[in-house]
Amino acid sequence: MRRRKFIALAGGTAAWSIAARAGQTAMPVMGLLALARPAWVMNAIHAGLKEAGYEDGRNLTIVERSANGQFDRLPALAESLVRSQVDAIFATGSPVPARLAKAATTTIPIVFAYGGDPVADGLVDSLNHPGGNVTGATFIGAALLAKRMEIIREILPRATEVALLVNPQGTLAERQIEEGKAAATALEQHLHVLNTSTISDVDVAFETMAQLKIEAFIVSTDPFFGFVGHDRIASQALHYKIPGIYTGREEVDTGGLISYGPDKTDTWRQAAIYVGRILKGEKASDLPVMQPTKFELVINLKIANEIGLTIPTTLLSRADAVIE
Repeated sequence: MRRRKFIALAGGTAAWSIAARAGQTAMPVMGLLALARPAWVMNAIHAGLKEAGYEDGRNLTIVERSANGQFDRLPALAESLVRSQVDAIFATGSPVPARLAKAATTTIPIVFAYGGDPVADGLVDSLNHPGGNVTGATFIGAALLAKRMEIIREILPRATEVALLVNPQGTLAERQIEEGKAAATALEQHLHVLNTSTISDVDVAFETMAQLKIEAFIVSTDPFFGFVGHDRIASQALHYKIPGIYTGREEVDTGGLISYGPDKTDTWRQAAIYVGRILKGEKASDLPVMQPTKFELVINLKIANEIGLTIPTTLLSRADAVIE
């Protein structure tokens, strides 16, 4: 009898334990669908999640799927996250991850962070009223190309031969080429468009610039330049002593000469906050797409000195940050 009572008691305790665990709220899961995951992006994502009240491993599980810069890997990665039935998908790096996630699910909320126009890219109905299951943050970097060309003109007022680095495989190339040509005409410059999709293309582009006696270059907005190729571009620019302007501070911090654009880390931070709000019950369709409110000019004087370039004092006085 005693043995039977013990077994019954043990069985009842086990059943209660399982029931108790089943009654607990499951830890939410965020799927990260990324073209690439540089440290500054991951730091910004974790900062935004923490601000929203979530920390990976404490009250949130993050399932990462990174294509490591290879677009052709993204479809399978998107399908994998959807099959895993995550609670939200953070799609980052370009419109492609978000677009693939959107095609794979109409129920899982999707939050994007990238530098294009989400309306033109077919991700949302409008910036204020996204509709559907997709929203996010964008720094719309492509719209700043003409301003960057004006800054280069201020540094090199007599320069007539300039190059624009574009990724023909990206979604932003065509619009930026059109804007670049229009700006070059207004500035009385000759614009050379150089296609750059791989690290080896970067080397070829700089060899071409040297042959054509290019006086300055502009890096267009594209995830290849921001996530994969910026280190190589900066090192080749230093080697050939060709001044160039970049899309954000991250490129200048790693050896670029000058950048003009929004605080991209803040774009990723704000998007991560949206993920937190969605996990707490808000709908993606009710969250307007966030846009940058501050643009910063960053100058690396150390690089300017190494390539023998004098930055005008008027430009230095306007800089938000100067690296010496």
